[in-house]
Amino acid sequence: MVTACAAHAQRADATAPVQLAQNLRAPSLAETVVTATRSPQPLSDLLADVTVLDRETIETSGATGLADVLARVPGIEISRNGGPGTTTSVFLRGAESRFTAVYIDGVRMDSQATGGAAWESIPLALVDRIEVLRGPAGAVYGSDAMGGVVQIFTKRGEHGVAPYVGVGIGSHGTYKAEAGVSGASGTIDYALGIAREQSKGFNARTTATANPDRDGYESTSANARVGLQINSIHRLEGTLLVNDMDSGYDTSPVNDDRNMHTLHALGLNWQAQWSTAYKTRVQITDSRDKYETKPSPYLSDTHLRGYLFQNEWRQGAHLLTAALERREDNLENAPIDRKRSQDAVALGYGYSAGGHTLQANVRHDSDSEFGGKGTGSLAYGYAFAPQWRATASVGTAFRAPTLYHRFSEYGTGSLNPESSRNVEVGLRWAEGSSSFSATAYRNRVQDLITFGAPGPCPSTFGCYTNTARAEYKGVTLAGSYRLGPVQLRGSMDFQRPRDLDTGKQLRRRATRHATFGADTQVAGWTVGTEVQASGRRFDNDANTLTLGGYTLVNLYASTRIARDFTLVARIDNVADKHYETARTYATPGRVAYVGVKWAPQ
Repeated sequence: MVTACAAHAQRADATAPVQLAQNLRAPSLAETVVTATRSPQPLSDLLADVTVLDRETIETSGATGLADVLARVPGIEISRNGGPGTTTSVFLRGAESRFTAVYIDGVRMDSQATGGAAWESIPLALVDRIEVLRGPAGAVYGSDAMGGVVQIFTKRGEHGVAPYVGVGIGSHGTYKAEAGVSGASGTIDYALGIAREQSKGFNARTTATANPDRDGYESTSANARVGLQINSIHRLEGTLLVNDMDSGYDTSPVNDDRNMHTLHALGLNWQAQWSTAYKTRVQITDSRDKYETKPSPYLSDTHLRGYLFQNEWRQGAHLLTAALERREDNLENAPIDRKRSQDAVALGYGYSAGGHTLQANVRHDSDSEFGGKGTGSLAYGYAFAPQWRATASVGTAFRAPTLYHRFSEYGTGSLNPESSRNVEVGLRWAEGSSSFSATAYRNRVQDLITFGAPGPCPSTFGCYTNTARAEYKGVTLAGSYRLGPVQLRGSMDFQRPRDLDTGKQLRRRATRHATFGADTQVAGWTVGTEVQASGRRFDNDANTLTLGGYTLVNLYASTRIARDFTLVARIDNVADKHYETARTYATPGRVAYVGVKWAPQ
């Protein structure tokens, strides 16, 4: 049998002007994003380092999971305990996985046991758009956004009726099926979807003490998004996404356990445009992250509830924002049954005119456990030439310890919030479908929570402590260029994620990683290739267990096979490269996928 400690460890182990943005396809500078300031802004006005992934990019990629898509984004690495459906970590600019705040249609997702979102349980099939913000955003989002923010959006209904049905098959006995409909009529818009994935998997654990069977998964998910335009001023919208995942992992040479992961994200929004200058938004959200193992008994159930009242005033080149926000966290993880809350006030000011852009934000969070915590950020950009822009910013952020960190048998009630201070500069050039950006950053973290020696907690095995310091420093280069009929793109990250006290490289993160791609049109087909490369990493804090570097080559193609039918095909890891992102956990090897989607035009 697996103890509660081992089950928890199994989950946590996967540990004119232009702006600094990079898309896997060339973005339009008129495109609107909301992640940087929580207010809709065109790319041309943003100072943050942002990547936008639209539905076309996601579908064309043929990726099997959300993390696989994010792994091709500048500044992101992933680590996974096996294949899709297993514990997954996402490192944004080298920061801990729990330092990325994750939202689904504005609903905050988190685990108060392991910390951070359950990436493996967010169904990619129902995702319409992803916005990735690199760099701390504590002054906008409060606790958790120390490395960045990932906003995930489901589809919103538009005029007419748009049904779709898709099926696909792949290696390891994988199949997918999805269906949905979206549309709008009069004052109502809607989008509904359902998806089912199943795979026999492969032997994910390579040690002699693990069962050499196949470790598969099943996932069933659904979403709904319904909006009502009451009149020219008021709009109501409700969103819901649910997912149930059941995946296997090895606990002995002859036995398996099952991971049963349930999540939901429920949101209700009211927006009022009182005048051309002033609008308000009220949002109530509810999310759940439930993780259970059987037959070995372990249960962790996180429930979050959020309330947001946001105000925006636009006057010419000026934008003023003011927000009140409350977050309530609850964790049931026997014998833990604890709650806490955070109340916050946030103010923001933006200015954009004459080639100059300024963004300032301050926020104060009052935590029921720790008292007050203030954060702030200041960013400036200058378009010194028609295609060029330089930016600079500073910002602070924090993350409160999870309820598990404080109240489990390994917990310490006196833990302080982890806090960070970030400085970065950037340079961007863009013309037509071609672009280039360079961003240098240094993010230092104080009171980093690590698992240390026995001490103030009840456990004789060890305790969580605030004894560590870390630095995430690096440079991200990204660009795209059209060479005749071929669209080229790529990014390179040179980083140094390290423990400031020991000088050691932080586990499962490389000092160099890159992705390159090219696609073109040939006889009605979109065909492309991409290369993913990562340098050497270590699987322990002492840097004695090495994870070798690797280079993967992927191929993909898509075409319209009939008026309303699209075919997508993909081969990942063409050379069948053996590599690991977590020691003793296998990766899929060469895999293929073919899918067909019907969507009337």
